Amino acid sequence: MEKENKELLLQTFRTAWPSALESLSVGCVSIADTIMVSALGSVAIAAVGMTSQPKMLALTPFTALQIAVSSLVARRKGEKDRESANRILRQAVAVALILGLFVGAVCVAFADAIYTFMGAEPESHELAVHYFYIIGGGILFQGLSMVINGAQRGAGNTGIALRTSLISNLVNLILNYLLIQGRFGFPALGVTGAAIATLFGTVCACLVSLSTILHKDGFLCWSCKEERKAKDILSLCSLGRLASSSWIEQLCMRFGIFLFTAVVAHMGTQAFAAHQIGMNILFLCFSFGDGLSAASVALVGQSLGAKDSGRALHYLKIIRGFAFAISAVLSVIFLLLGRPIYLSFSREEEIVNIGVIVLYFIAVIVFIQTQQVISSGCLRAAGDARYVAVVSFVSVTVIRPIFSYLLCYVLDLGLIGAWLAILTDQFTRMVCVGIRVKKGGWIRLQI
Repeated sequence: MEKENKELLLQTFRTAWPSALESLSVGCVSIADTIMVSALGSVAIAAVGMTSQPKMLALTPFTALQIAVSSLVARRKGEKDRESANRILRQAVAVALILGLFVGAVCVAFADAIYTFMGAEPESHELAVHYFYIIGGGILFQGLSMVINGAQRGAGNTGIALRTSLISNLVNLILNYLLIQGRFGFPALGVTGAAIATLFGTVCACLVSLSTILHKDGFLCWSCKEERKAKDILSLCSLGRLASSSWIEQLCMRFGIFLFTAVVAHMGTQAFAAHQIGMNILFLCFSFGDGLSAASVALVGQSLGAKDSGRALHYLKIIRGFAFAISAVLSVIFLLLGRPIYLSFSREEEIVNIGVIVLYFIAVIVFIQTQQVISSGCLRAAGDARYVAVVSFVSVTVIRPIFSYLLCYVLDLGLIGAWLAILTDQFTRMVCVGIRVKKGGWIRLQI
């Protein structure tokens, strides 16, 4: 028994660390973007910050596809059904291609209207629109990369997704350095340079991701197919059922956060800049949880596919333990080094003073967030995505925006009220999905 526990622990670590590191690298690049752009002033920080939520809203269908394909491939891997796994992959890539063309066109067409609705300050509005034109127009590449990497994670190939992410992030950082302020003869393009860097990074990620499914010796391979129309329809139905639930969840989350961001944006440029820095830091914390959640989808899904619910629960317990340990380290860092952390983003005293208080909230939220994300990933792996969607709707779309408005403006708590609303939202989701996991009905679901 002890030997088996050790093997499960090692397998969890081998699957989880590349996934967590991948998500962490994305979070670090997001923070690096903010630091590099911060040299241009609080207006530039606000412009880039306001772009993050519309971008995430545009990515919701791809995130939903990523979640669905990851869950289904993990289950088929556990069932040792390579043919079905590759059928699902091909269908997901085809859907992502169509969505990418459509969503990209919508982003370009409605960029100006989006930031008008969000209440962007006049000085940051034009910068935000130009930034969104570039990254929104190239969203197809990011969508394809997300779907392919999601399939690789489901198959347990988290190292492949990590390499893709690292290459993309490296390209992004190098071009940021060259284009934001103009170095080595390159033009100083400011916020536009940051957008171009992001676009080229996603193009590279897409190309690398596509190359990983061209090897015939891998579990996932584009050319490994058989003509079985009945099974094609069944696979597409499974993909559509899971993706639709996940899309509703993602749409509710992003729309709720979109409304929440609009509430905060009306506090002024400096307050929003301090808030955006805090959100980038929170996203970094989320990256750890999201990486571990991806590992839980792969390991729990494969275990359920192999009809071994005991192993699935053991994997979940180990991943939760990893998450708690990481959260504790991050919390101590935020409590002790709040001011130096914010000073690395901005030298404006008002932003730093508010930011230190924001980090106190993050030090608590990080524990709640990571546990919530992992439990949600476990339910998705089992096919219980609809319940997660309902919880997200109630908590993120309803509770967070309403609480933020009441706390920020009615009770006049300002930015503190916004972060109290985030804390309430995260705690609500953690409790709801935690209870669902504890009941155990998800173990018997079939997808």
